[in-house]
Amino acid sequence: MNEQENFQQDPQEYILECRGESKFFGGTHALEDVDFHVNKGQVHALVGENGAGKSTLMKIIIGLYKQDKGEVFFEGKPYTVNGPAEAIKAGISMIHQELNPEPYLSVAESIFLKREDTIGKSFLLNKKETNRKAAELLKQFNFDIDPKVLMEELTLAQSQMIEIIKAVSCNARLVIMDEPTSSLDSEETDRLFRTIRNLKEHGVTIIYISHRMEEIFEICDSYSVFRDGHFVGTGKVSEVTTNELISMMVGRKFDNIFPKEEVEIGDVAFRVEGLSGKGFQDISFEVRHGEILGLSGLVGSGRSETMRAIFGMDPLTSGKIYLDEKEISIKNPREAISKGIAMINEDRKNYGLCLFRSLRENISLPNLESRQPGLLIDQTREKKECLDASTKLRVKTASIEADAFSLSGGNQQKIVLSKWIMAEPRVLIMDEPTRGIDVGAKAEIHALMCKFASEGMAIILVSSELPEVMGMSDRILIYHEGKLNGEVSRKEILDGTANQETILAKEFGGK
Repeated sequence: MNEQENFQQDPQEYILECRGESKFFGGTHALEDVDFHVNKGQVHALVGENGAGKSTLMKIIIGLYKQDKGEVFFEGKPYTVNGPAEAIKAGISMIHQELNPEPYLSVAESIFLKREDTIGKSFLLNKKETNRKAAELLKQFNFDIDPKVLMEELTLAQSQMIEIIKAVSCNARLVIMDEPTSSLDSEETDRLFRTIRNLKEHGVTIIYISHRMEEIFEICDSYSVFRDGHFVGTGKVSEVTTNELISMMVGRKFDNIFPKEEVEIGDVAFRVEGLSGKGFQDISFEVRHGEILGLSGLVGSGRSETMRAIFGMDPLTSGKIYLDEKEISIKNPREAISKGIAMINEDRKNYGLCLFRSLRENISLPNLESRQPGLLIDQTREKKECLDASTKLRVKTASIEADAFSLSGGNQQKIVLSKWIMAEPRVLIMDEPTRGIDVGAKAEIHALMCKFASEGMAIILVSSELPEVMGMSDRILIYHEGKLNGEVSRKEILDGTANQETILAKEFGGK
């Protein structure tokens, strides 16, 4: 499909229309003269690489940003709001990729925050009535959870569902979902899709932002593509292929997102025996030099918990760890790093970055002792190496002196990757490394994984995206309820002996 061949719609059917939207951040042009529209009652995919302008436009729509130029129309009328509260009141809600739930609020209090029932004319919260209404909503969404439970006790997936329920309970006519499945397993994703279809049947329009192509083709009716702050094209999902859509996003032909190469697998680099801890028990495996070992399982199956314990973030109750067949002890992440073990954590905001520090400082932090001996830092060298590392992953920023907080979620993840690229570890644990990353950057990350493996690095890949695990791993270990429940080789995948259904069956406890 040609980029300019946009399908025609009746403007009277638009629920949202943007004309000539532009937004500057210093010297960076985040949006430039963008026209964008969404039809009523559709699930509309908004796609593009990180930094393409998708999130910027959505933040303008919900009032977090003010456009420098342009107009927005909602339900055919001029639309201007001063913050998310006004947007919600007008009928537009947004569910952000990075959730920030109030940890000490109950589920019911979170759903009805600033909309609480009070007793009489007082300001005293009517908890009984609030809990009753929340229970009704939870039942409506087939979400079996006590409305009195605190938000801090919920998983990321459960928090995501609460955000969706909150948005819908505000009688939103347009719901913006930013990477809504990034923390969900396959079962939870299916539940979300059922919810979206139900919302659509009741006249709610969805703007669906995602980097997962298979989801777009499953749940979306139409799409719009952004690239480098510009609108590229729009169309019906049924009339475009995956490769055509990706090519529109990246501006070049795109053939293979999983460039897995066959490399020589060496001796055992890293081994664990009988590891047990919170969320997992009796875990034993090995990974060899040059090998990419994939870990598959449902959210909460124990994969991430095992990796956190290996990296010294959480305590082990039993078990042994070996590096190059020598037993080692790891009490904290600093010890792991000193031994050549690095970890990309799935929770980049809390464990991967210092959000209010510069990109340069974030990239340098784990590398100072090895690259900057002595008391003084060679700032010229530091800046060059940090710039080189960030350039490899095409981090979109005006300067490496910008705060990490200022970047999109995807570009934040690239910074996390950049610091470990610079560290050159012997063993690299990658927990959801492409979460929130666009397809172009995914391919670059996958290519880097292949490069590292070819140089002898041992890589452990944890991913909730089965195509990624299957496309990049030499072997796959499958978790179920804190235990290993099988192994699948790359040969079995290539010859068709094993497939997604095979792995999913083991994830759910089958043999």
